[in-house]
Amino acid sequence: MAGSARRRDGHVTQERMLEEAMAAIAEDGLASLTMSALAERLGTSGGHILYYFGSKDLLLLAALRWSEAALAEERRALLARRTTAERKLDLFLRLYLPRGTRDPRWTLWIELWARTPGNSALREAQDKLDRGWQEDLEALLTAGVERRRFAPLDAAARTSELLALLDGLSTRVVLGQESRRDPRPALEAARSAARLLIPPYAAEDADTPATEAK
Repeated sequence: MAGSARRRDGHVTQERMLEEAMAAIAEDGLASLTMSALAERLGTSGGHILYYFGSKDLLLLAALRWSEAALAEERRALLARRTTAERKLDLFLRLYLPRGTRDPRWTLWIELWARTPGNSALREAQDKLDRGWQEDLEALLTAGVERRRFAPLDAAARTSELLALLDGLSTRVVLGQESRRDPRPALEAARSAARLLIPPYAAEDADTPATEAK
């Protein structure tokens, strides 16, 4: 989390701007987030915010990167835990899914997805953020296969399939389409899908050709 809101010269720090932008999205939604409204919350000027970010699109992308950086640290800690691959996978699902309809990170993802077709720089930035999730989940599945917690599988393919499903579930939660806006059914659906896509290791899997576990 951010430290002091202002530097010694009285200017609001960039981190504080991003923190407050995320809080504003969680409280009032993305539509209400304007440079002037954010400036008022921070007690500064819209010009000061524009000086650092240049545009609202870039501010939103910076806020998403800031949020994702914190989650990347949580993922690294998750992967390093001394627990079973099954438990790590369940924690990964919880970390990925939104915490409710007002989850600011997922609100940003949905908004920026809609803006990427005509913005190559934005698309590249989002691809980079996506790769972090992809690589970490693939590593988790690969380790699970090696430790005989999961059946032999193509880790890259299963990762892509599961993340696509999680994206769909997450979008439904944020749009209020998932069981009266309760995110818990989305987690249960994610767990069910994970069990189908990533079955547990069984004795007969010992005879499965190693080439199936990529």
